[in-house]
Amino acid sequence: MTPERSVDVLVVGAGLAGLHTATLLARRGAEVLLVERRPTLTGAVRTTGIFVRKTLDDFALPPECLGPPIRRVVLYPPHRRRPVDLVSDRDEFRVGDMGPLYLAAARDAADAGVRIALGTRCAGRRDGAWLLERPDGPLRVRARFVVGADGARSAVARDLGLDRNRHLLVGAEEVVPVSPGAEPPTFHCVLDPSLAPGYLAWVVDDGQHAHVGVAGYAARFPDGLRAALDRFAASAPGLRGPRRPGDVERRGGPIPVGGLLRRIGCLDGLLVGDAAGAVSPLTAGGLDPCLRLSEHAADVLGEALRTGRRDVLAGYDGAALRARFRGRLLLRHGLAAVRTPAMAAAAFPLLRTPPGRRAARRVLFGDRSFPTPAPVASGRRAAGVSAPSR
Repeated sequence: MTPERSVDVLVVGAGLAGLHTATLLARRGAEVLLVERRPTLTGAVRTTGIFVRKTLDDFALPPECLGPPIRRVVLYPPHRRRPVDLVSDRDEFRVGDMGPLYLAAARDAADAGVRIALGTRCAGRRDGAWLLERPDGPLRVRARFVVGADGARSAVARDLGLDRNRHLLVGAEEVVPVSPGAEPPTFHCVLDPSLAPGYLAWVVDDGQHAHVGVAGYAARFPDGLRAALDRFAASAPGLRGPRRPGDVERRGGPIPVGGLLRRIGCLDGLLVGDAAGAVSPLTAGGLDPCLRLSEHAADVLGEALRTGRRDVLAGYDGAALRARFRGRLLLRHGLAAVRTPAMAAAAFPLLRTPPGRRAARRVLFGDRSFPTPAPVASGRRAAGVSAPSR
């Protein structure tokens, strides 16, 4: 017979969103089990790890896990001539060393009382319990609530009958160590649909590491994602010196850019991070939204656990928050429509004008962040919450 246990909250996925949500809930006294199918938190990193100023201001991230601050962004047309050079008077970005950062977050979670099970896959719900496949055999878990933090193609979302991401980019990146250079740390962005259809190619050089990557719509890469990355890395701006194969760390994965999903909660649980589509549709940045949505998720679940009322999850309404992303969704459609290098090059004369530079600075250096959710209110019904799926 399969062994069984009960917990207050089962969190599926040990990325930044899952770890943060689990830690906050455990600090409120909840019994939390966090499962992650990877055997180690430092493997298969899927994010560049760029933290924006707003995140750095509002969250206590371990400074030893962050690279030097970046104030300069250079935007390039496809032919790489006459780029737009933007410099902020504030520290705008820092790149996280994501493996150590995940380990630090896991230590915080464990110190708060979270039980973390690595190498454990959630195989879905069976007869009111969640079936976990572990190295030492299966386990049935009865949880009062489940949190889907299992990425852009969330299986928990499917099992709960919630919305799933349909608009995805795919990205790939290589990270190489570099020596400090003569130029300040710089974020280089190339708008070239032949390299990165519907998005950007980039080099982030903070004086410690260079992150070289491309992302775009999978069906629109002429020779595939890997070939696009190799082609870009051969002549990427700001990349100093050859790549030595032994020094290269490879990252990649799907990136949801359809905006926050409408139905991200039901009476049995909710979604956070990429699973909820908590990624900027325009910049594809997800670290700041994932932390902020995780705090809202912990508020909602904490209140539900405290009061014993499942209908508190009605306050976890993706549709209400999604309305705040209309402008960025429109810009996402505009960027997706740029299909040829000639179209991309035609946009750059506008970026070189004072209004164009101001608009670019607002996007890159602005203070906009994930919208602040409404306070949690017990018993309130909302359009974003569905009945529990059985």
